[in-house]
Amino acid sequence: MRYIFHYPEINGPDGHVLDPGPVKEVAVAAERAGFDGFSFSEHPAPGARWLSSGGHQTLDPVVALGYVAGATERIRLLTYLAVAPYRNPLLLAKAAATLDTLSGGRFVLGLGTGYQKSEFHALGVDFDQRNALFDEALDVLPMHWSGESFSYRGRHFSARDVIARPRPVQNPIPIWIGGNSKLTRRRVAERAQGWMPMSGGDQLSSTARTRGLGSTEQLADDIAEMREKAVAAGRSDHIDVVYSYSRGIAEPTVDVDGHRENLAELEKAGVDWVLVSCRIEGLSATLEFLDSFGSTYLS
Repeated sequence: MRYIFHYPEINGPDGHVLDPGPVKEVAVAAERAGFDGFSFSEHPAPGARWLSSGGHQTLDPVVALGYVAGATERIRLLTYLAVAPYRNPLLLAKAAATLDTLSGGRFVLGLGTGYQKSEFHALGVDFDQRNALFDEALDVLPMHWSGESFSYRGRHFSARDVIARPRPVQNPIPIWIGGNSKLTRRRVAERAQGWMPMSGGDQLSSTARTRGLGSTEQLADDIAEMREKAVAAGRSDHIDVVYSYSRGIAEPTVDVDGHRENLAELEKAGVDWVLVSCRIEGLSATLEFLDSFGSTYLS
């Protein structure tokens, strides 16, 4: 099982998005500590009401990961997650291909359909079309990355005989899809390389408009079913599963045996990657967390 460090997010309308520490120093420390991935989330236009009730600010994830790519050597670069309907899919594909090329094939495109109505309105995107727009993106991304001529008519665009370069280093760039619904798992089984179930509890699931994840046993059943459907669809490649683990891990040296037991259960359930983060208390605290987590669980 491998581990991703998620750059901590500022909750509420106050605070600076870089309060956890300069991105370069944090990313280099995460790689040195033994993490295999580094991630950012996305909220380009978060509403004040949502922020006041616990929402968070973010950097632009693709831009930030491009900066991380230049500061690191091996760590994977993940959008956790980017909202596909917010962008024209050709722009999304170009950004992904650029980052994958410049990083030497280290990018993973984590995608979701989105759930913030106010953000959709702010960006001029029809919230009720988000699933159709998401499926359009899944159509267009591999066409764009092929480097070959293609045409595609979407709801709001028409690409006629276009050729997009560069081809990314990876063929394809892995697409990991977030969410807990049957539709999400079906999309993963048929069209993606990874699943990112949402593990934040019932309140978060309600806010994000997806069902609660349930127990580890239920997660194991969902993973097995999803992978079986992938085989039934004619696939033989492995589908990664990413789990966000937050059960008191902000203090990684407390209840180590309990954490190791929980992590072993997740691995047994079929989880390949575990995403963790830490409290926002400044650079020194972030570096201490990374060093402590690395020496306790990654060495």
